[in-house]
Amino acid sequence: MSTIEDPIDELSVTKPKDWATGVPAVTHALEYSLSQTSPRRTMLTLLNINQIDGIDCPGCAWPEDKKRHFNEYCENGAKHINDEATSRRVTRDFFKQYSIAELDSKSDYWLNQQGRLTEPMIKRPGATHYEPVSWDEALSLLARELRALASPDEAMFYVSGRLNNEAAFMLQLFSRAFGTNNLPDCSNMCHESTGWGLGASLGIGKGSVSLDDIHNSDLIFLVGQNPGTNHPRMLAALEETKRNGGQVVAVNTLPEAGLMRFKHPQKARGVIGNGTQIADQFVHIRAGGDMALFQGLNKLLLEAEDAAPGKVLDHKWINKNSVGFAEFAEAVRKISWDDILLATGMTLDEIKQVHERVMKSKSAIVCWAMGITQQKHGVASIREICNFLMLRGNLGKPGAGVCPVRGHSNVQGDRTMGVWEQMSDEFLDALGKEFKFAPPRHHGYDAVQGIRAMHEGKAKIFLGVAGNFVRATPDSDYTEQAMRNCRLTAHVSTKLNRSHTVCGEFALILPTLGRSDRDFQNGVEQWITVEDSMSDVHRSHGKLPPASKHLLSEVEIIARLARKTLGNKPNIPWEDLGADNDKIRDRISRVVPGFENFNERVRQPGGFNLGSPVNQDVFPTPSGKAEFWASEFEMPHVPKGHLLLQTFRSHDQWNTIWYAPNDRYRGIHNARRVVMVNPEDLAEFGIADGQQVDLVSVWHDGERRAEDFTVVAYPASRGSAAAYYPETNVLVPLDSVADISNCPTSKGVVIRMEPRK
Repeated sequence: MSTIEDPIDELSVTKPKDWATGVPAVTHALEYSLSQTSPRRTMLTLLNINQIDGIDCPGCAWPEDKKRHFNEYCENGAKHINDEATSRRVTRDFFKQYSIAELDSKSDYWLNQQGRLTEPMIKRPGATHYEPVSWDEALSLLARELRALASPDEAMFYVSGRLNNEAAFMLQLFSRAFGTNNLPDCSNMCHESTGWGLGASLGIGKGSVSLDDIHNSDLIFLVGQNPGTNHPRMLAALEETKRNGGQVVAVNTLPEAGLMRFKHPQKARGVIGNGTQIADQFVHIRAGGDMALFQGLNKLLLEAEDAAPGKVLDHKWINKNSVGFAEFAEAVRKISWDDILLATGMTLDEIKQVHERVMKSKSAIVCWAMGITQQKHGVASIREICNFLMLRGNLGKPGAGVCPVRGHSNVQGDRTMGVWEQMSDEFLDALGKEFKFAPPRHHGYDAVQGIRAMHEGKAKIFLGVAGNFVRATPDSDYTEQAMRNCRLTAHVSTKLNRSHTVCGEFALILPTLGRSDRDFQNGVEQWITVEDSMSDVHRSHGKLPPASKHLLSEVEIIARLARKTLGNKPNIPWEDLGADNDKIRDRISRVVPGFENFNERVRQPGGFNLGSPVNQDVFPTPSGKAEFWASEFEMPHVPKGHLLLQTFRSHDQWNTIWYAPNDRYRGIHNARRVVMVNPEDLAEFGIADGQQVDLVSVWHDGERRAEDFTVVAYPASRGSAAAYYPETNVLVPLDSVADISNCPTSKGVVIRMEPRK
């Protein structure tokens, strides 16, 4: 039996930190790494992570500096890479010992800590346990079930951002050759609003800045993000900004240690000094008030232009590159200051302080993450950010632009490779021409639509490649029932997770190589590529022996499945593509814009950058120009006695998996079922710090409940609450989604706290 134990839930609370990283980060990273594997393997991974000829860190999508350090990783990256490189193994004996029901009763922590999966496993109809199965039988079963569907649209092919470019391209090719665009991905749950917002304003759903822009910007906004936990290497870039004279405005519902002060663990000043103050101004925004803040700033800019015509706005840029300015200006002028101040929870003087920094700057960048995208009006908020930048020509010049900060390593690359249920006709035309078939044109299911389709019996087979779909998605009870309604669920995975315990009639676990593993095909070592948040495309080479001789790469698994499912129709050389990643990259070079001469260019040290048309004053919008949007004022409406819940992750967590029950920057130790609420709200509700409560979300179709949470008095903005996911995903209704993007509103769930009896 396993000797891994769940940590004891004994909450202790300390004062939140006012600085991040430093020596403790190094210590914690090494402690966790050495608990997973040997000192030799730990050093092999850490000395190769994020290097030119090394392993791309799966932890986040922040780019590498051209002048990269030999320790080019952060605490969470070190933990994650060695969590994958663990020496622990999950064998057939493990699955013989534990029934699926027993595994389902275990925590996410326990499941992850069992180690690497080692061979394919199957759960047959009516069975209580997984049992070993050969690759040939597993893939033949999956292929047979796919062919037996009444329509290709009864299958779903889910992709996580941990996947590489080559495998992502292969999966979308297989899905479309099979006949469906049902390609939900993790972007549907996190940054979908970014794509729709930027696409409407600028014509491209990606950021427009480089690390050099970050380093040399006069003013950077960090909105709805926590780099100290989610992408700590960003703090080193912001430290460079500050050393070059730039300023930072942090906009958040919670004070975050990394946005206060940063102690660089690889610099003497970060070890023995006080570190670097990051945020020059902390805007303690009310939950859901970010859009109103930028509407207020835009209103002040228009008023300043009225007072000094021709000296505030960049009319040359506006006239040359944009449309819709007059309609936008009229709409913003009509918004009342009373509404803006109510939505933001700020005073007019506080907003004017931000405005003064804007007026003094010659360049500005706005960075954001899921604190923006997972709101009901997330798309409109991003459009308003674009309006803000366009007013002073802060696009297409050094130190200026849009910077969505994505979490998953290759989530941007997956979308570039065609993993989207709504790919353009131009992409589908190129794909069909290259492989000589007619890809389906109707839109497929996104994640939310796919869950509903499985629940209603309209989708019967789910194939997930990387990720932990059950724990990444909203409305946990509904989602789990949807998965159990399936004829077959299959997951291509490196480690055990909750999705393996929520089974269809048939269930398959298909173990794959990790990014740190070496991959040989016919005696030739393979490598893969990824695209980071700033559109840099570069190689990643595994360095460790595979965890088992039975593991296949994601590319090979997809290729074998495609051949078994489709045979020679269409006539795609699946075996050749599955055996040689260079051949896949050759095909990508002829299908995906910007990837011409892919194999040659990506072999250059550091790879290549795809660039942004925005920086050439090219805007692929219907008008051919950047488009101002006239958005009406919006803010969440919360009934009396309720709060607006935001789900987020702890410092000791990577996506859905936590490595320890601690959140040391916020002062939370040895517990995860906690809810952080402003002391004034607690006093108003008559609830005490440390009291046990149930969290109940309120929605038009009824209530959802997360039981037994401990209240922690915390400096959250008034009217809000914060709690960890995936424990609180159960509270997010499936159809509580952002307008236009259909992204779950995990940063805007109306809840009440019910004291436990």
